[in-house]
Amino acid sequence: MTNDTPPTPQNRLNPQSSQSRDGLESPGSTNNPHSMNDPSLDQMRTQAQQPPRAATKTGAAQAKLPDAAPPTPPAPMSSRSLAGRKLVLLLVATLTIMAGIIIAPSLPAIESRFGDSDHIALLSRMVLTLPSLFVAMSAPLAGILADRYGRKKLLVGAIALYGIAGASGLIADSLPMLLTGRAILGIAIGGIITLNTALIGDYFTGAEREKYLGLQQAFVQLGGVVFVMSGGLLAELHWRMPFVIYGAALILIPAVIIFLTEPQRLQRKQSRQTITALTSVPANWPVVAAVCLLAFLINVSFYTVPSQLQFHMKGLGIYDASAFGMVLAAFNLAGGIAALCFGRLKRRLDTAVIFLAGLSLMAAGFGLLSVASHFPGLVLANVIMGAGLGIAIPNVFSTAISHSPASLRGRIAGMVATSIFIGQFISPFLSQYWVSVVGYADMFRNVGLIMAALALFCILPSLRNGWLALTRQRTSYRGRRACRPPKKADLKT
Repeated sequence: MTNDTPPTPQNRLNPQSSQSRDGLESPGSTNNPHSMNDPSLDQMRTQAQQPPRAATKTGAAQAKLPDAAPPTPPAPMSSRSLAGRKLVLLLVATLTIMAGIIIAPSLPAIESRFGDSDHIALLSRMVLTLPSLFVAMSAPLAGILADRYGRKKLLVGAIALYGIAGASGLIADSLPMLLTGRAILGIAIGGIITLNTALIGDYFTGAEREKYLGLQQAFVQLGGVVFVMSGGLLAELHWRMPFVIYGAALILIPAVIIFLTEPQRLQRKQSRQTITALTSVPANWPVVAAVCLLAFLINVSFYTVPSQLQFHMKGLGIYDASAFGMVLAAFNLAGGIAALCFGRLKRRLDTAVIFLAGLSLMAAGFGLLSVASHFPGLVLANVIMGAGLGIAIPNVFSTAISHSPASLRGRIAGMVATSIFIGQFISPFLSQYWVSVVGYADMFRNVGLIMAALALFCILPSLRNGWLALTRQRTSYRGRRACRPPKKADLKT
């Protein structure tokens, strides 16, 4: 055999039988007379044989075991565990709508019970709206903590705080104590809605995520129907009884511990280059800002229904508690049914088109609400509005999640939650001033015009993209036509 024979696989695997990539002989080679006497070469060989340094302390400890097998990916979940995970997330999502709906029937009794307090008319209504303010304040912080320390433990703590703070109304013997419990409840809800949204972004992707977001919105709005009825029945027994429902949330803690898992996050043993590459993915901040603004305006608008419709019905002479409950039930029921269709709509329609459809339905519902003077007309108007909201809100969360990297998903979810609950908090104040200026019917009509304007605003990007695509197509066609070889008739002339 000659020296040009390529090395065998065994020689390639043996570092002492072949040369290194820099052209240096191995320590066991005798072809280079200076290889055994040059200290610099010995030092380079010694460094080459040492295991590479890890980027962190955890990696340094692991570098002592170079032969250790890499970590294996987690085993796939069984269908039963996956179904349990989805159900637990749905039940957790329903906690967010319980903030004010449950105790709404108790507000008159609360005002009577603490009637000796100053400014009782305003403070008794703050019992309903105060949690929204603290949700808006706590949601961004919850997102930061979720991205830094994980989701599951924080969610368990938020649910525990929710149950304790919510049930504090059972023993509150003064209005300040009652309002303090409601404020702490808002902090818990801010954590729950942020962590739940982040977990959905972690667990689901693509069409499965869109389908699940629609299912969650349906679950929330259909749960609203149940909670409205339950709160009314319990309030007839005693004004404190609806607060019992908040304590029932503690039952979810074992289910969260069993069925939810902490999503895979960047481990310290990963290389510094890998961490930098994964965490430096930017979010689409213009889209996120536009979605947050849209979520704020949608909630300012739609929250005029639960805060002002009952007084509009009184002015029409058709109000009673059961009739108002049926109108709100129709609103939530229609929204839940529409939300179930969101996954299919997302697979077939563009994001802007879905916003156009949802906001147009809400505009039509508010327009009908402004002219309706009988109970069937009010029910139909709320059905149309509920259907629009049922596809608009899942589209808000879907758009925000799809434009946020995993490292920022908790914070962006907190921003969206803040936008939603700030809108719900200030809506009664804005709408009350609006009603004092123009009246209920004109206020609802003006809200419908705002929804119509938002619908047109949402379709502008699609129109712009379509125009640009058409322009590029025409330019490409003209370029191909200019490069086409001349015909024979053209050559003769």
